[in-house]
Amino acid sequence: MHPAVAVGLVFGGCCSNVVFLELLVRPFPGCGNIVTFSQFLFIAVEGFIFEANFGRKRPAIPIRNYLIMVAMFFTVSVVNNCALSLHISMPLHMIFRSGSLIANMALGIIILKKRYSVYKYTSIALVSLGIFTCTVMSAKQVASDSSLNEEDGLQVFFWWLLGIAALTFALLMSARMGIFQETLYKQFGKHSKEALFYNHALLLPGFLLFAPNIYDHAVLFSQSELFQVPVIGLTLPIMWFYLLMNVITQYVCVRGVFILTTECTSLTVTLVVTLRKFVSLIFSILYFHNPFTAWHWLGTAFVFVGTVMYTEVWNSLGPFLARWRKRPKED
Repeated sequence: MHPAVAVGLVFGGCCSNVVFLELLVRPFPGCGNIVTFSQFLFIAVEGFIFEANFGRKRPAIPIRNYLIMVAMFFTVSVVNNCALSLHISMPLHMIFRSGSLIANMALGIIILKKRYSVYKYTSIALVSLGIFTCTVMSAKQVASDSSLNEEDGLQVFFWWLLGIAALTFALLMSARMGIFQETLYKQFGKHSKEALFYNHALLLPGFLLFAPNIYDHAVLFSQSELFQVPVIGLTLPIMWFYLLMNVITQYVCVRGVFILTTECTSLTVTLVVTLRKFVSLIFSILYFHNPFTAWHWLGTAFVFVGTVMYTEVWNSLGPFLARWRKRPKED
């Protein structure tokens, strides 16, 4: 598949996914478990048919290694879902998760004994400053909410702090999972599609822990207003339609990223994913009118400029610009 098509899948799928996720989370902040379960079930079924060949294909990486990865993946997914129900806004959630470079660098230094250039440390400092700025400004918004009395305001602020702690933990755990995945790929070779299937399929039994929550939200979704799906004319509760579209767009996004990793360099993938996050963030702010001050914009700029600096895209653009300047001028 042409890389341009993959980029279109990433932007179209992921940006649409953010829209449908916010449409689900706004009326039901605690619906993260049913959303995640639906996404995992869809990807697991698709992988069982097309990747595992109905269980007949043996995995290239031992199952015991996948079980370790799955435990970390499950923890990250659940903790990120919990954060959304702890008064964490969708824009702050996206900005915080964009700080994965900080966690990756910190754990890379501690676990893998890596060393980085001053340029990369500077880029990480920018990302850290951006996340700190957005977090502080969001804290002020939560603390100064005029619709709450003093006691309720303190309680909301306490839960918001727990949400920030949850996002921080998930960020570190995600980075640790990435390092573990990197060591597996070095030992057994890259099998990203296989890993995608097992990371989702092996996690499904874990959702039994959240069965009551998933069932309660399934009932709430069924009680939502009816909606007629365009073209096919099917009528169903609108929340189930949002969930179905969220699952489909999530799959499109994941497939787009997978195609990019096989067709493009890691630098290109990082840049596309970073740009996608930025576009999703702007869309979420403008479409849903999420509160976002000038300080938030400044913090967001720090995060994304720092991310682009970390990828050293300027070094890749240098030879291209040099060739462009040397091209013969037309008379």
